[in-house]
Amino acid sequence: MSDEPAGASWPGWRGKGRDGLAAWLPERLPQKPAVVWRQPLAGPGLGGIAATGDYVLVPDRDLEDTADLFRCLQADSGEEAWIFRYPAVGKLDYGNSPRATPLVHGEHVYFFGAFGHLSCIELATGTLVWQLDVRDEFDVTSKMPWGLCGSPLIADNRLIVSPGGKAASLVALDPASGDVLWKAPGRQAGYGSFISAELGGRKQIIGHDALTLGGWDAATGKRLWTVAPENANDFNVPTPLVYRGQLLVSTENNGTRMFRFGDQGKIDKTPVGACPELAPDTHTPIIVGDRLFGVRHEMFCLDLKDKLKVVWTGLDAAFHSHVALVATADRILTFSSNGELVLIDPQADKFTVLGRLPLFSKAADLLSHPAFAGKLMYARGNDEIVCVSLVG
Repeated sequence: MSDEPAGASWPGWRGKGRDGLAAWLPERLPQKPAVVWRQPLAGPGLGGIAATGDYVLVPDRDLEDTADLFRCLQADSGEEAWIFRYPAVGKLDYGNSPRATPLVHGEHVYFFGAFGHLSCIELATGTLVWQLDVRDEFDVTSKMPWGLCGSPLIADNRLIVSPGGKAASLVALDPASGDVLWKAPGRQAGYGSFISAELGGRKQIIGHDALTLGGWDAATGKRLWTVAPENANDFNVPTPLVYRGQLLVSTENNGTRMFRFGDQGKIDKTPVGACPELAPDTHTPIIVGDRLFGVRHEMFCLDLKDKLKVVWTGLDAAFHSHVALVATADRILTFSSNGELVLIDPQADKFTVLGRLPLFSKAADLLSHPAFAGKLMYARGNDEIVCVSLVG
């Protein structure tokens, strides 16, 4: 592989830091989509895209809908480099395609299917290094109508996944071999992805199981704390965020909350800020400077320095359903479920749209998170993946 300059890769869920921050976004959007290439896919898919300077990784299903299929495309041309597939038969709500975003780490890429197949693949060749079925390996018996959704995480050279077994709610594996390094007992899996961060002086793995928010010691898997939400029945899809040593969490029944930490990595269970109105069910908000931006029927701008006080809200037809948010210090780019890009000024004192660009025609219910590398965007439509230049 080539040596990559800064910003040339989007190695997994929400980019390098799982924070949705891109190295570059345009000052203005082009007048029309500048398509570099496009490639057909078997059908709609939920899993996000990963990209390096050389390759683009996108989950898919076979035409018979009986196997998971992961495509590796040449980043410059969209031509197929290799395909990895395996049988994965079953029936899930919202289709059977993988939900997790591929994870590129070193010379390997990790794929995680909705039915529990976890695979380590040589990125350059598509050769299988190891694979395990986490439902069988960790005795997972719970029925999950949406399947396993959390994108794999690398933390301190440990591969973290959440099978949701009683004896293995969260596990750490050796990325090179798949061997188990630790197992944390607990509840069945939630539907979101985990992050790693040092909070309260302790390196932690942070995320949701099916019912609660928690932090686990990154080295041992010991659960350090638990926060049960005031209102039950969250799907726990949005990914937690870290702001200046504090934790931000958003869910559809409990809104957005900010927590601080004490000694030994313990959380203070009383939020230091809250905004009940910003309550996304599937998308993850984004931090730009000292502001938090998220969507619940409208866009919210919250002041992180003032207990999540609402700075402004903005209505737009693009925000009627799911959105993916990507940002730099002076731009926010939203990718809506109907395939429209909307560019927003995060520094303005009111909701300010800088441009919009329909990327797909007749698109609907797009939930796959796009990838950004250099000045290119890779996005999934209902039956295709496109590479577009964002240079105006």
